[in-house]
Amino acid sequence: MQFYRIMRRNYKLLLLVLLLAFASCSFTTKTFDDPNKDRLLVQLISYVLENGHFQPKDINDEFSEQVFEDYLKQLDPFKRYFYESDIKEFMLYKDKLDDQIKVYDVSFFNLTHERLIQRIKESEDIYKEVLAQPFDFSVDEEISTDYDALPYVGSKKEMKERWRKLLKFSTIANYDNLMTEQESEGSAGEGSGDVSNEKRENKTKAQLEVEAREMTLTSLDELHEFINDRQRQDWFSVYVNAIVEEFDPHTFYFAPEDKDRFDVAMSGNFEGIGARLQKKMDAIIVNEIISGGPAWRQNKLEVGDQIMKVKQEDEKDAISIVGMRLDDAIKFIKGPKGTKVTLTLKKVDGTIEDITITRDIVEIEETYAKSSTVIKDGKTFGVINLPKFYVDFEDYNKRNAASDIKKEVIRLKDAGAQGLVLDLRNNGGGSLQTVVDMVGLFIKDGPVVQVKTAGEDKEVLNDRDKSIVWDGPLVVLVNELSASASEILAAAMQDYKRAIIIGSKQTYGKGTVQNVLDLNRMVRNSSSGDMGALKFTTQKFYRINGGSTQLEGVKSDVVVPDRYSYINIGEKDQENPLAWDKIDAVDYDVWSNYYDYDVTIKQSKERMANNEQLKLIDANAQWVKKIRDQEVYSLNYDKYKAELELNEEEAKRFEKISDYKTDLTFSSLPYEQELMAKDSVLKEKRERWHENLSQDVYIEEALHVLHDLKMTYDVKTKVATVKD
Repeated sequence: MQFYRIMRRNYKLLLLVLLLAFASCSFTTKTFDDPNKDRLLVQLISYVLENGHFQPKDINDEFSEQVFEDYLKQLDPFKRYFYESDIKEFMLYKDKLDDQIKVYDVSFFNLTHERLIQRIKESEDIYKEVLAQPFDFSVDEEISTDYDALPYVGSKKEMKERWRKLLKFSTIANYDNLMTEQESEGSAGEGSGDVSNEKRENKTKAQLEVEAREMTLTSLDELHEFINDRQRQDWFSVYVNAIVEEFDPHTFYFAPEDKDRFDVAMSGNFEGIGARLQKKMDAIIVNEIISGGPAWRQNKLEVGDQIMKVKQEDEKDAISIVGMRLDDAIKFIKGPKGTKVTLTLKKVDGTIEDITITRDIVEIEETYAKSSTVIKDGKTFGVINLPKFYVDFEDYNKRNAASDIKKEVIRLKDAGAQGLVLDLRNNGGGSLQTVVDMVGLFIKDGPVVQVKTAGEDKEVLNDRDKSIVWDGPLVVLVNELSASASEILAAAMQDYKRAIIIGSKQTYGKGTVQNVLDLNRMVRNSSSGDMGALKFTTQKFYRINGGSTQLEGVKSDVVVPDRYSYINIGEKDQENPLAWDKIDAVDYDVWSNYYDYDVTIKQSKERMANNEQLKLIDANAQWVKKIRDQEVYSLNYDKYKAELELNEEEAKRFEKISDYKTDLTFSSLPYEQELMAKDSVLKEKRERWHENLSQDVYIEEALHVLHDLKMTYDVKTKVATVKD
């Protein structure tokens, strides 16, 4: 999603390229010099955001109050450190942070930082005291995880009670895991003469409760060890981001260590499990599975999963990463190629699961386009999967998504394809130049997207190549995770009525462009140390019809449910997103080669409404939403266990979703079959992909749509013709 920068190349009329990389902004000629690093950092980001952000905010009392609330929420999301008296003291600054920012004053940060360190130290005594006593799981009491609604405590007695419930909630989960493990091992050991199983089976409930508390204590001790290792600059980064994130959700400060990790990500060299993570409150959440990586190959880790614990293959116990810094958590998850790591996950449906992944280097090849043929009702169709809009920025012509798609389209034409499916599901974006070029493969010429920079006239990016590589039937698949460049292509295809868009109610809704500026370039004196980098929003995309893709994304012509249908994961669900707006449309000619475009959409909607597999998927999505929205949990073990069993029983009715199969058979193109004969790894990857395609109800419907479109592609004459 965040892969843009402004750069110009000798490409026709110097086609604008937008990708996320280091910015070259005109206002960065100004330099700064302040011996106090904290003051200098505030000065730098204030200047950059005021002069470079697409929509600078007024630094006023309202801004101050928002920073105040968000900063405290990030410091103490569970309200287990600060007292009501602390908050009253902090409140003196609630409407004065704007004044402090303007003069680069960090006294509010100093106060909160010192108090937080003090309260964290006090909490160590509290949780150790609480965990020294057994929990009574027969007591009928509950805990609410709606922490926003919880008041701050007013006394040490109330604080101890707050911790008691939090710790009991953690311990009851450990207790249930131990009980379940003992029951399963006892069953497995019956009649086997396994002495160790008999010993496990004979542990009393009291003994298991002690063990569960010890597990909770170990997790808390490890967490506080990491917290105590955090340096002042780490906490200051939290404060700085509370400020910059008020501008929009994609504006972010990278501390030096974060910047280094970002550089590695941009280079395309990924190590570890092949997943991108983000921190939400105290949770480490998976927000992307990198194509070709170990997690992708294993196919068990999913976007939205929370990683709760990490265990190395040479260690007995798992380490809890709940509440840990993202940097520290990543260090545990990463590791040398060939080693194994076990992750304890809280899945998107609320279930807990352990998975073991063998670390590896992510194979960049799997981020590239790939295609397959399939025969349906006597017709040959092509399916192209594009994971991202990639490009080699050193040499655009070396390899990029548009040129690769062009090759695949030509190969599919040679194989007799009469319709194409372009799969952009989970495609988070990439280079804009490749989008413009790619749209040009399917239209004669004309505008593709509009780009607006604050205070400047809009720029219209056009396809000026009058040739059409593919003028046959086209379907584009999208979902909630299709973003940025994916949305530009889908929007252009929809506005031209060139393709039918099938997928989620709407795509992600990211219609903005970010630049990343190395702040060290603006510092006169290098003695201040590494200042990190600032990513900030500089432009917005607009469709050729004038509408923004911001917030609203691209609405599918045919809406089909998926497991994310009711989960808040889009741009509109983030904090402080830029607003949707509209500019003037540009002139363009709608594609006129389809005989029954609207009728085909109508027929597809009718099929989808009566599809039992999709009905089951929709029911599952609603159930997942219900599980994720639960905020009150029983601390009585019998009720806790009964609720878990009820959820597991409900989950069983959705197991047959994965059993769905079509009668479709997918095949690699001849050139790839030759490669597969020599490369067993590639052969395994393609066979797995083809199997997934044969179980994909969305692909199946896309092929129905291609079959319905009254238009065929004459391979010999290379022209589109209407079918009677």
